[in-house]
Amino acid sequence: MISPSTMAAVRASGAVPKSEYLMTVTGVRKEFPGVVALDDVSFRLKRGTVHALMGENGAGKSTLMKILAGIYQPDKGEIKLRGVDIQLTSPLDALKNGIAMIHQELNLMPFMTIAENIWIRREPLNRFGFVDHTEMNRKTADLFARLNIKLDPQMEVRDLSIANRQMVEIAKAVSYESDVLIMDEPTSALTEREVAHLFTIIRDLRAQGIGIVYITHKMNELFEIADEFSVFRDGKYIGTHASSDVTRDDIIRMMVGREITQMFPKEEVPIGEVVLSVKNLTLDGVFRDVSFDIRAGEILGLAGLVGSGRSNVAETLFGVTPASAGTIAIDGKPVTVDSPTAAIRHRMAFLTEDRKDTGCLLILDIQENMQIAVLQDKYVKGGFVDEKAVARDCADMARKLRVKTPNLQERIENLSGGNQQKALIGRWLLTHPRILILDEPTRGIDVGAKAEIHRLVTELARTGVAVLMISSEMPEVLGMSDRVMVMHEGRVTGILDRAEATQIKVMELAAQ
Repeated sequence: MISPSTMAAVRASGAVPKSEYLMTVTGVRKEFPGVVALDDVSFRLKRGTVHALMGENGAGKSTLMKILAGIYQPDKGEIKLRGVDIQLTSPLDALKNGIAMIHQELNLMPFMTIAENIWIRREPLNRFGFVDHTEMNRKTADLFARLNIKLDPQMEVRDLSIANRQMVEIAKAVSYESDVLIMDEPTSALTEREVAHLFTIIRDLRAQGIGIVYITHKMNELFEIADEFSVFRDGKYIGTHASSDVTRDDIIRMMVGREITQMFPKEEVPIGEVVLSVKNLTLDGVFRDVSFDIRAGEILGLAGLVGSGRSNVAETLFGVTPASAGTIAIDGKPVTVDSPTAAIRHRMAFLTEDRKDTGCLLILDIQENMQIAVLQDKYVKGGFVDEKAVARDCADMARKLRVKTPNLQERIENLSGGNQQKALIGRWLLTHPRILILDEPTRGIDVGAKAEIHRLVTELARTGVAVLMISSEMPEVLGMSDRVMVMHEGRVTGILDRAEATQIKVMELAAQ
């Protein structure tokens, strides 16, 4: 087996062994405490192709990619790069050997500039041995020009939107001049226009002979950009096919091992009285004069392009960023919601857009994450916590939501993104909310889990819960909502009834 340093030297010299496949994986196994993440998995990537990796959350996709990126080491199995056996012991090894990965959870440093993030550990130096910021900014500008990314290299990352941070991550990966580029849900925070831009970049890279591994849950992306796809299920390799040889339903059957007969199980349920009434809600400099009502049993979808102010409205309703003006009333009575504590007291719940930064407490276990919103009010008696009741209720909720974990004492950071999302939903359902705010509830979640969450939301509406659901996925908004409210640049541009809401009408309102 050739060492990473030797392989890197061979690659740099240009004397790279030829092989039909750029990368092959054979018989890889990886175990974590109580969980077999990968079991005898195989995978092959051809040069100059986009290979999509499909599977439900917990299927093992991200685990395999982290092995290929040097983050994890396999317990057994063989990896060949350009026809040569190789062992990657760190992310730096992978980068030296031409493998770069764009993670689903962004890993940029917010208080550094874009240029500093892209060239960290590779900064150009001046003749005195200090970082040459002028040269670093120039190199970044050249890279952005090549990728048609319109950002100032000197901006700090903390001032960027999630979508622009994603573009910086992509540029950083491309800057390594890698032969293998792994993209884990790269379009989760991008608008349609930004997705089209990304696909142009991918096609250019493919034409240069780069092999791209593309992890996605979005079927339309697979058929638009991928040459081949492989499916994993429960840590096992299921099969590989050319994208042109299969249908969407074929892929879903391979992924879940069953038919998904109804992705959006919307039911006609009795709509009750107004539960939440919002009038002229304003947050200075962000959104203004937002007004709407939500009734018991109603799902109000909130649509709009990135930057429209959707998530800001949700945060203000929940007291994260108290309003500058406007009123909020519950059951016809004005209330003050100036903190999340106040919101919870009024039986509101809020699933945030970014599960990593504002949702999960990553160093805590699953039960600690689920119980945190209700522990003080529901389970403390006489100064003592009723541990048995907490464990029972959290376990019941985890079973109901089908959270895949060996036990609730597993640290939540070890779960897949979809199972983290389910645990967070469980946190808020334990509060028995009357008003449920969901910001991108199915982002980064596979089709099977999406259908489960959609069914759960429908069940909650049937019991009289008023739901505000924000989503960037048009089929989800149209399929689940009784009415659709559309925002553009901080203002409401229209509210459509379910019968009149179409993709064209929503987009017209979103792009005004």
